[in-house]
Amino acid sequence: MNSQEQMDKKTTAVIRGLIMDGTRKANSGHPGGAMSSTDMAYVLFKHHLKYDPDNTLWINRDRFVLSAGHESMLLYSLLHLQGHLSIDELMRFRQLHSLTPGHPEHGLTKGVDASTGPLGQGFGMSVGMAIAEAALAAQLGTEIIDHYTYAIAGDGDLQEPVALGAAATAGHQGLGKLIVFYDKNGAQISGSTDRADSTDLVQVFKGFGWQVIEIDGHNHAEINQAITQAQNEKDRPSLIIGHTIMAKGAAHVEGDFHTHGSPLKEEEIQATKEKLGLPSDQKFYVSDDVYRYFQSDFSEKRDIVSQWNKIVADKSESDTEFAQRINSILNGDQFENITVPEFKAGEKMATRDAFGKTLAHIAQQTPFLIGGSADLEPSNQTKAFADTVGEFTKSDRSGRNISFAVREFPMAAMVNGIALHGGFKPFGATFLVFSDYAKAAMRLSAIQELPVLFVYTHDSFYVGEDGPTHEPVEQLAGLRAIPKHIVFRPCDARETAVAMKLSMEIKNRPVSLALTRQGLPTLDTENLYEKVKKGAYILKGEEHETPDVILIASGSEVHLALKAAEELKEMKVRVVSMPSMELFDEQPKEYKNHVLSTAAQYRVSIEALSTFGWGKYVANGWSFGVDHFGLSAPAEELEKEFGFTPENIARLVRERKDQ
Repeated sequence: MNSQEQMDKKTTAVIRGLIMDGTRKANSGHPGGAMSSTDMAYVLFKHHLKYDPDNTLWINRDRFVLSAGHESMLLYSLLHLQGHLSIDELMRFRQLHSLTPGHPEHGLTKGVDASTGPLGQGFGMSVGMAIAEAALAAQLGTEIIDHYTYAIAGDGDLQEPVALGAAATAGHQGLGKLIVFYDKNGAQISGSTDRADSTDLVQVFKGFGWQVIEIDGHNHAEINQAITQAQNEKDRPSLIIGHTIMAKGAAHVEGDFHTHGSPLKEEEIQATKEKLGLPSDQKFYVSDDVYRYFQSDFSEKRDIVSQWNKIVADKSESDTEFAQRINSILNGDQFENITVPEFKAGEKMATRDAFGKTLAHIAQQTPFLIGGSADLEPSNQTKAFADTVGEFTKSDRSGRNISFAVREFPMAAMVNGIALHGGFKPFGATFLVFSDYAKAAMRLSAIQELPVLFVYTHDSFYVGEDGPTHEPVEQLAGLRAIPKHIVFRPCDARETAVAMKLSMEIKNRPVSLALTRQGLPTLDTENLYEKVKKGAYILKGEEHETPDVILIASGSEVHLALKAAEELKEMKVRVVSMPSMELFDEQPKEYKNHVLSTAAQYRVSIEALSTFGWGKYVANGWSFGVDHFGLSAPAEELEKEFGFTPENIARLVRERKDQ
């Protein structure tokens, strides 16, 4: 064994020691999988990963996603050896306000490229990162963007269908710079994996168009060779299946599935440390030579970054367009000064159509808008965007329309990965009723504060003949319940265009648009940008008088509220358009009290969806909506069946006013 092999062996022993000590001190965590993945992760980080030791956000770094996020102590140990986490933080594993939470959190801990833990989603995000790398390289040049995306996945990741859906896309797109390690240790929380699954993943991934490499996941020579082979494959993503042993290195419990989710006992840890050649009486032990060895190539890495900086500087000097693009990316101002199209007052247009026109209009102004639809381009009105920017394909990375196929959850995970990579504003589109399929990934969008746009058309029972399976009822309430997530339900073409402009400008939160299929009149509203930016505004009625009733609505029901107000001639009626509850709730108390006059306690909300969530606005009034599933019939018949007529709303307002 040569000196490098000796130090590799010693360093992996130290990492396993940190994993055991961290989970034991927290009395919580998952040591078994982390120990089985140690060799593959170590060889990658020490001998192959390209990164800047001084800047974990360098845009041309290799990306790494620990899809098996429960193995977080493995990643934290590697980040400690890189110099980004202190021993004290390792000791605070899973404790309040530590930098070492139970699962990796992007934006909290330096060097964590994605928040992971919900299994399968890290895999999906890594596919999105690989898409972003290929697309950004087409924009800026391969001398500027040229890196790999790596991920470590476990059995649980690949049992989640979201991973397989994303894998199918990766294979179809020929993402050759995506390399995924599959830690195949045969054990999970409930026992052996063969109790529940017998899928031949070799055949599955080959069928997806991947290169599949099988190795001993503890043999460093085989790991090195597999990584090199994967790096040399340009046309296919690679799955490196590492056959490993749960809790590798443990003195007595190697292969025991109980180690998956439970810290090792103290006597087992001591015995394991003796077996690995570590001081059994020391906690969180790292010797100085391990630090020196792990960081021995930092000067070379800094030279690579320095050379890259020179290439950027030289190209910026000779290419003004490139200079503008790279600077806008690095400064995060790709979407400043974006304009939106004008729509004529009185023109009748579905808000999905207004969105489509606005999307294509914005796409002509910036190369950094990318995304697509889950096989619903004509319905979501993303076809004009596709025609404008071209298709992102295996043979043409310059296109920016992505055909996600009917894969809403993988689509949402992939757009998260695109956003995490940086450089683009990504979007994904489908029907509002299918937001349920995407919601788990949307939750991670919000947790990670990603500037992702989700586009949902066919936003109410006005879908009509498609019936209750396709008529969203509770979905919008569910989206509004996600913290740090903004929902827009615009009432006409102009509100839609403004919502799109705001969506482009928002940098640290995901946004959802809920859009109509049916045509709506375009209103003539002044200063609309400032009004929509505040989430709600007075559309009809005197601003400085106390109304008898306030009708609050979003989307298509704003027009219903306006017509109902005309019916209520004997009352002073204020109509409030509320395109975004979230933005309105964030306004100063004075503005909210102005729009929803505190002197007017009789308020009625109107929305062709569940009334859930509207109660906080109606004071002593009531909410009108659809607290039941829909029916299959033409929309005109359904609005009468469900009472969504001006006459019925006016009647109810009168009848209930003094109750």
